[in-house]
Amino acid sequence: HVQLVESGGGSVEAGGSLTLSCVASEYTYSSYCLGWLRQAPGKDREGDAAINTDGTTIYAESAKGRFTISKDNAKNTLYLEMTRLKPGDTATYYCAAVGTLYCPDFLNGAPQRYGYSGQGTQVTVS
Repeated sequence: HVQLVESGGGSVEAGGSLTLSCVASEYTYSSYCLGWLRQAPGKDREGDAAINTDGTTIYAESAKGRFTISKDNAKNTLYLEMTRLKPGDTATYYCAAVGTLYCPDFLNGAPQRYGYSGQGTQVTVS
């Protein structure tokens, strides 16, 4: 059973930072490629970053240099550290899981087609 619970969203001024957390069930954490999606009002859900079970990471161009994805194996927790936030980063952020073979396509819609996501956490940048 895939369980993903996000936290850490909030309101921040442009240029500020936030770190999102996602606690996963033990099986999900160890067996799936995990990552973060965002959905802004009126837009489709899109991928920001992902990390596979072997530690391989991928980032969307908009996230490179500003966001860092990481995992804490002791806590079964996925993180997204977001820095230099912009108003355009305002969105609901979702933790997502997809089979490891689909990880290279995480930014191309794989989680939406084949994976799972949590309930989301809101990030507002003003």
